[in-house]
Amino acid sequence: MKQILFLFLLQIAHVSAQSKNIRLLDNWQDTSLMSNSSQVRYSGLWAFSKGNDEYAVIGTTEGAAFLQLMENNELLFIDSIEGNYASSQAITREYKRYQNYIYAIGDEGDASLQIIDISYLPDSVTLANEVQDERVGKAHTIHIDSVNALLYLCSVTPIVNGQALGLVPLRVFSLEDPLEPLLLWEGFEDLAEVHDMELRDQIAILNCGFDGIRVYDFSTPAAPVYLSNLEFYQNQGYNHQGSLSPDMSTYVFADETPGTRIKKCTVSADFDLQIQHNFGVPDAPYLKTPHNIYITNNLAYVAYYNDGVRIYDLRNNPPKEIAAYDTHIDLPGNTFSMWGAWGISADLPSKRIVVSDRISGLYLFDFDRDLFETAAPSEALQVYPNPVESGAKVVVRLPEANASSFNIRVLSATGAIVHQIEIENQTYIAFELPLAAGCYTLEAAYSNSTGGKDYRKKIVII
Repeated sequence: MKQILFLFLLQIAHVSAQSKNIRLLDNWQDTSLMSNSSQVRYSGLWAFSKGNDEYAVIGTTEGAAFLQLMENNELLFIDSIEGNYASSQAITREYKRYQNYIYAIGDEGDASLQIIDISYLPDSVTLANEVQDERVGKAHTIHIDSVNALLYLCSVTPIVNGQALGLVPLRVFSLEDPLEPLLLWEGFEDLAEVHDMELRDQIAILNCGFDGIRVYDFSTPAAPVYLSNLEFYQNQGYNHQGSLSPDMSTYVFADETPGTRIKKCTVSADFDLQIQHNFGVPDAPYLKTPHNIYITNNLAYVAYYNDGVRIYDLRNNPPKEIAAYDTHIDLPGNTFSMWGAWGISADLPSKRIVVSDRISGLYLFDFDRDLFETAAPSEALQVYPNPVESGAKVVVRLPEANASSFNIRVLSATGAIVHQIEIENQTYIAFELPLAAGCYTLEAAYSNSTGGKDYRKKIVII
């Protein structure tokens, strides 16, 4: 009964959660999983496709949970693999895929590298191998170069016969044998840690905590070549994670320190990083913390801890928030800013977004990425196509990022209202206009706590 009541209350909370231009499809959580008084049960995630199906694996205090993203937009639990360290203190797990295996790491207790066989999905998964020796025990983050069969582990603590050895900032392994990673290289002696990294075409952008950012060329994995660094910068905190755009011209990173902003950088041909703009949510009613980021050439998807999912248009300078869904409901008086959204995946074939929340589990969202990437940012009301055929869909999009709802009226040449619609939790709408050919006036109006604005634009129906 308590679990049913909890889920019911959670559903009510999500109905009232802050939402803009994102639609919640489903949420999965298991309240029977062990937790401490904070109710934290989940951590990292990895979403992937296999055949025509899509899946997600999410870290829990007890191990790895595998779910299928169904065509009807439900999250279907399939199977789980218990972690070598299962505890309410197991709050950091991360995953990556290589061939038919998921590689799983954890960063607490008696953790290990688990290699999970996903060949039998959607029926089940099995533990193919577990590595805990002089190669690896605990690790904080994991990356795989599938083209070159290389495994990168950040902040590695080997565990031999139950004894934890010293931390190694970064290790690189060959996956020629996918079940037995072979150590090729380790470093760096002048770094306290490598917390995370972005890897693209054997170029590694390393997030080094309080030592900032380093960039290396790993074309020869056993002998990486230094390219550049960003050791000091304004609004600096604990350099946590970043994402490189597909065209390799933009890098966006976050410092895991309350009150720090997200940084958008330009990337030169020789991989020199220059911070261009800082952006993020307001630091109210307390200092906020961004966590993990994924970017396309135009958009940044951010797991923003207590502020849930935030999506920014990188074509604006500074980047403008265009979509949001708050997965975390603050308790009265809370000032700790690192609950909430942990990981985010936005590169599935279906373009659905998957998010892990430390307390409330796995989320599946719908976001009209094509609409926002097709239309370039504008300071004016956007109406397109215009002219539009009678009965065809027309898109209306507000330029204001802080609007959450608006009204539309379509007026005839005589001023009569011939169509009207109210839009909630969005700054755009695509709708049909089954009107006779002619010239009309479209009015769009919104209001919020800071005021409001009215727009008028001619629209031609043919």
